[in-house]
Amino acid sequence: MKKFTGLHRYLIEQDIIHESDIVAPSPVDITSLCTVHTNRYTNGIEEGTLNDKEKRRLGLPWSRRLALRSRLAVQGTINAALMALQDGIAGNLAGGTHHAMPDFGEGFCVYNDVAVAIQVLRQSMWAQKIMVIDCDVHQGNGTAEIFKENPDVFTFSLHGAKNYPFNKPPSSLDIGLPDGTKDETYLNTLGDALDNIFEEFEPDLVFYLGGIDPLESDHFGRLALTLNGLQNRDEIVIRKVISHDVPLVLLLSGGYAPTLKKTVLAHALMFETAQQLLN
Repeated sequence: MKKFTGLHRYLIEQDIIHESDIVAPSPVDITSLCTVHTNRYTNGIEEGTLNDKEKRRLGLPWSRRLALRSRLAVQGTINAALMALQDGIAGNLAGGTHHAMPDFGEGFCVYNDVAVAIQVLRQSMWAQKIMVIDCDVHQGNGTAEIFKENPDVFTFSLHGAKNYPFNKPPSSLDIGLPDGTKDETYLNTLGDALDNIFEEFEPDLVFYLGGIDPLESDHFGRLALTLNGLQNRDEIVIRKVISHDVPLVLLLSGGYAPTLKKTVLAHALMFETAQQLLN
C-alpha cells in the first residue's frame, strides 16, 4: 500500500506533476457503484458482511478503511476520465482494479473502477465508444466479463498466458504471452495489435492500465521485460492514442517489484513518458 503515497511524493519531487494538478476525490456514490456491482456485494463491502469465502477470494482483510479507500479509488478514475475528456490526458494514482466482478471481488480488487467509470460516462452521454488497453501481466477478467456483450466497449488485454486468472473470460482481443517473453517480442506484439485495433475501432476515450508486473524482476509476473522495455511499452501506447487525438486515462494497475523504491520508479515511468510526449 505504501507505493501509492510513495508515487505521489516522487512525482511531485521530480517535477513530473505539481501539487496544483492533484484533485483529491470524494467517495464514489453507491448509485454509481451499482451500475456495475450488485446491491448485495456493495452492501457486503460497505457493512463488512462478506462471508469467509468471499473475503478469501478478495485477498484483502475487510476494514472500514478498505471500503472507503476502494470508493475513493473508483471516484478517482471517474474524475480522471472526465478530466481527460476536457484536457486530453489525465491519470489516477491508483485504479486499474480489473479483476472485480459484479458480485464479488478477487485478486486484491474490490470494485472494478474502470467498468464503473465507463458505465457512468456512457449513461451521462460524456462518451459512448470506449477502449480499454490492459497491459497488466494478469488478464483483465472482470472488465472482459462485464463488457462481453457490449460492442461499444473494446477490451484489449496483453498478459501472461499461464498466469492468474486461470479462468479468462474472452476480451474483445486477448493476447497471452509465454513465460519469459522479452522486450522485442512484447513490444512488437503490442505495436501490431494496437495498429489493428485502431483500424477497426474508433474510441471516444481510452483507459490504459499500465501495470508494471511484466518486469522480469516482478515477484509474480513471469515475463521478462527490462525497465527500458517497460518505458517503451508506455510510449507505444501513449503515442498511439494521442496520435489519434483520443483522450487518455492512465491507471496504475498491478506491480510487485523487489523493493518499494523500484516499484515507485517503475510506476512513475508512465507519467514521465506522458509528460515528455505532450511537451
